[in-house]
Amino acid sequence: MPNQRPNILLITTDQQRFDTIHCRGNGSIFTPHLNYLSRTGITFTNAYADCPICMPSRATIMSGKHGYKQGFVDNGKSNVIDSDHSMPGILTKVGYQTRAIGKMHFAPPRNHNGFEHMEILNDYYRWMDRDHRAHVPMDHGIAQNELEPTMSTVPEHLSLTRWIIDRSVEFLDTRDPTRPFFLWTSITKPHPPLDPDKKYWDIYDGIDLPEPIYGDWSENVEDIPESLLESSKLFTDAQDFSKQQLRNIRRAYYACISQLDYNLGYLIAYMKEKGLMDDALIIFTSDHGEMLGDHHMGFKSVFLEGSAHVPMIMRPPKDHPLSEEAGTSCEEIVCLADLIPTFATAAGIELSDEGEYDGIDLTSIASGEKKREKLAGSCGNQYHMLLKDGYKYHFSIKGGDELLFDLEKDPYEQKNLANLPEFADRKLELRAELVDSLRESNFEYVVDGDLATSEWKPNRKKNPGFHTRHWPSDLTH
Repeated sequence: MPNQRPNILLITTDQQRFDTIHCRGNGSIFTPHLNYLSRTGITFTNAYADCPICMPSRATIMSGKHGYKQGFVDNGKSNVIDSDHSMPGILTKVGYQTRAIGKMHFAPPRNHNGFEHMEILNDYYRWMDRDHRAHVPMDHGIAQNELEPTMSTVPEHLSLTRWIIDRSVEFLDTRDPTRPFFLWTSITKPHPPLDPDKKYWDIYDGIDLPEPIYGDWSENVEDIPESLLESSKLFTDAQDFSKQQLRNIRRAYYACISQLDYNLGYLIAYMKEKGLMDDALIIFTSDHGEMLGDHHMGFKSVFLEGSAHVPMIMRPPKDHPLSEEAGTSCEEIVCLADLIPTFATAAGIELSDEGEYDGIDLTSIASGEKKREKLAGSCGNQYHMLLKDGYKYHFSIKGGDELLFDLEKDPYEQKNLANLPEFADRKLELRAELVDSLRESNFEYVVDGDLATSEWKPNRKKNPGFHTRHWPSDLTH
């Protein structure tokens, strides 16, 4: 019997900031296929990761629950996902053919968590070692968190990005056509190492790139709260780079995005040629962003815009009512937990378990039927955030540092309002809202009715993410 439910394609990148799509205002970057998705879909301009770091964000995508609610706010622990209620799990149960290709970052790596089949990064390195030993990926010594730019050491057709796209196309070409499919194509870039193929580096020759953003609280490194700088210092040396070095870092970062975008063209072209675009629900997003030198920081894990604000595009099927909204944007707050309810609605699945999921169906948000009033977040047992009514409140557990920004007037968080008397009531209101949200956490974030703090103690365990050429894992990008 012909397939009545839409096919579902989830495309994610790793560490891609919100402001890296050309048709959405970045006149310096080349992103033709993300432009295509944006112009034929709906772009959510206020999409956030509630825990902007790899494993927790992926756990939220899979579980539909905020990281702080499921006790998952840092890397390095086993996944706590119930396969019966996971994103692929609920789709598999109703007949979808479910496939994951690319970076999953599960623990253990081959924990399927509800997927029928997975092809992960380990499989790429096994393929390279077996069939292409003359070419060694990442044969440049740059680690998994270092921002120093370099070039790819394999031809583009043997790159990890191309492999993920090729395997995705192979799945679509060999799938069971009597069943709807759910495919998660999970691209590893632009996560460091920033090692694009040289031809993508070359296309940015002579192009003016955006300068790093600084604020009244971050113009000088010594004025920035140490609690906010900590993760950047541990994983990168962003605070020590010159503006010219940061320009080349941004150039390599943009080149990685263009490389993944151009390769994404193969997947979109295949779906168009096979007539799969009209009946497919496609969502593009990223697990978190990258500070990229803004406020003298690199890396992620803080709730500043470069780190926590992510791109998100939804392209509904042709016969969906929202298809008439192609090319528009939605300014409501959305987050990664919203993916499960969106896919469930498309598949005709009723999510009846009260409190099982924290997300809201994106189609209902885009149509104006529902909205999220606020979004709380917590990361690494170090930082909290509350976003509401256009204001974002930051709180550091270590030392109790606070930041407050009016994002409507100050979209890059350059003017800190936290210590201004005229915003004292607003700050207290948002802090109280954050306390109320974090009461549901599995951690002791709230003590005696207020946010808990700890003494500031410098962490000097530098971790740039070293790897060798010989033992690649599901973390090598």
